[in-house]
Formats: sequence, structure tokens, C-alpha cells
Amino acid sequence: MEMKWRILVGLALVYAALDPFKYSPIAHFPEFQTHFVEDVPWSMLSSFMVDKKSRLQEADVETLKGVWGPESIAFDPQNRGPYTGIADGTIVRWDGPHLGWSLFAFTSPNRSEICNEKRKSALGYVKHEHICGRPLGLRFNKDSGDLYIADAYFGLLVVGPQGGLATPLVNSTYFANDLDIDKNGNVYFTDSSAIYRRKNFIQLVFSMENTGRVLKYDPHTKEVVVLVSNVSFPNGLCLSKDESFFVYTETVAGSIMRYWLKGPKSGTTDIFARLPGYPDNIRVNDKGEFWVAIHGRHNHLAYFLASHPKVRMFLLRLPISARIQYITYIGGKLQGMVAKYSPEGELLELLEDRMGKVVKGVSEVEEKDGKLWMGSVLTNFIALY
Repeated sequence: MEMKWRILVGLALVYAALDPFKYSPIAHFPEFQTHFVEDVPWSMLSSFMVDKKSRLQEADVETLKGVWGPESIAFDPQNRGPYTGIADGTIVRWDGPHLGWSLFAFTSPNRSEICNEKRKSALGYVKHEHICGRPLGLRFNKDSGDLYIADAYFGLLVVGPQGGLATPLVNSTYFANDLDIDKNGNVYFTDSSAIYRRKNFIQLVFSMENTGRVLKYDPHTKEVVVLVSNVSFPNGLCLSKDESFFVYTETVAGSIMRYWLKGPKSGTTDIFARLPGYPDNIRVNDKGEFWVAIHGRHNHLAYFLASHPKVRMFLLRLPISARIQYITYIGGKLQGMVAKYSPEGELLELLEDRMGKVVKGVSEVEEKDGKLWMGSVLTNFIALY
């Protein structure tokens, strides 16, 4: 029996080394490499707050349905909305229960009929994202009413209050993801990777490479400055209420980082919070507190693989689909999870749908009018809680 196990392990090692049939998730990425990510002690992650009542299962997912992959949520200066960027490459606006969703803007100058074809899921649109665009982060300039957009393929763009085709501002990004705007009109935004496009985000998660950046765009001089480089999957970004700093999420590291804009620490970065899962967008409320969307919890396997890149590479060379491996990373199922932090980085509240029965894969949570508005790149609704 022991000899049989040795033979099986040996065959697996040979298969992983050669990947002869090219069935692995990284078969078509010849330059793929795995990287080490330092994590906090497991005891810290396993003791993280739990919402035992799974309160997100009480969310309303019927009112704002009908659009696939509403990643980000924004309201204009006239309080209309929400506006959201969806999987077909357009930005739509909610005009109330009688009118429903209406087309507001789009990011790609190359849109064709293929972009308007209806799909059965948000993932069905991924194949043509590079043609149709994929608007992710959205923010309104409250003074001008202009909507600024981080599109995964077309970079940083802006569109006026009347909507239509957005105007490119910065197209030197490879995976623009999220943004925020200060009182002077400066735009801070993330570029998640210099190697992987959004359609290959799963390979980016598996790799844990650190070519991501956080940048600043000055609309007056048109200058773009890199503020932070060598970041592992920088994702959501949000200014503090007093604009003394901004926070950004590092998805694969499970961290919220803080970049100081004012004071003695200006120009430096420190850890704002460590999370038990994969954070996405982050938004501030009227009290200056931060809501962060989290894609499920780490399990023991994901925790172990983060610090063992060679083992991770071995598993990725096996003929197990990217989808199955990714689901394994996030605990075997998609969950719903959002957390609220104080301006100082103290955890204040956690809301979950631990089984993912109603809310799952939350990409952003916006607090407005006493409600939480939650988007997801995977669902066909914005959830209300």
C-alpha cells in the first residue's frame, strides 16, 4: 500500500511538472509565477468577529434587480441613482420602480452589437470585456457633476452630467479598478496589476504578484504620479472624511492600507486593518466610518498556500479548473460579508450571509439614507439592507 501511494505521488509530481494536456488553470500563462505573501497569525484571523445571525439574509434583493455585475454604486449631486457599472460595459441609473434602469454612459468607443447580447450570468460577458469595456469604480465630482470612472480596460475616464461616451483621461493602466476624488478635484485610483487583465483576475489571485500601483491624477496639470508601487492586487480606494489620508485594499493580502496625505506621516503608508478574507471596494459614511466589502473568509488551505508558493504552484498545475480552485480558496462557497471600521481602524460591526443564500460576493457597500446598498460583480441585483 505504501508503494502504491509513492507511485501515485510520483505520478502527480511528474504531471504537475509537465502539465502535458494543458488542462490546468495556468496552462496558457507560460510566464506565471507564484509569490510569497506574509500573513498575520491564524489565531488572529480565526478569532475575527462573526455574525452568527447572518443578518444579510434579511436584505432586499428584489427592488433593484435586472442588471448583471453591479460592481460600484454612486449617487449624483442631485441625489439621483444609484448609478452602477455593469457587465455589458455600460453605466446605468436607477430611475425608480416605475421606470427601472436606464442607460447613462459607456466607456468603450468600439462598442458593437456583441456588447448588447444578453447573457445568462455576469461571467458570460467576460470574453468581450476588452471590446465592450468593464466600468468598475464610480465617483461623482460633487461640484461639477461629472462622473469619473475606473474601467478595467480603458483606464480612468470622465463623463459629463448628460452621460454618453466617456472621455479618456489616463490610459496607461493595465487593470484600473477603483478611485476617489478630493475637494480640489484630484483623482486617486488603483491599477491592480501590470501583468494580468481583469478577465484573468483569478490568475492574479493565484499568483499573488505585486505589480499593482496606486496613482494620483491632477485634472489641472493632467499629470499622473505613482504614489505607491509593488502592491499585491490593490483594489478599493477611499479618502477619509477630512482627507488627511486615504485607504486602499490589498485583496490577496487581506489588508486595508492607509496612505497619509497630511501631517508628519505625509507620503507614508501603514496598515489600517487586517481582514479574514479578500477585500474589494471600501467606502466612507457621513460619520467618517469605513464600510468594506469582503469576498468570504480565508480557510486553512488558503492561509497555508499564501506563505507556500511552491505548493501553490504544484496544485495549480493539476487538471483542476480555475473555478474549483478559486471556490476552494474562499472556503468552498460564495458568502456575503461586509465590515465597518472606525476612522482609526477599529472594527465596529460585521454583517454576513454565512451560507450565501441571499447576498454573496459583495464588491461594494454604500451607506445612504439609513440603508446599506450592496453591489456584486456576480449577481444581477443591488441588495438593500
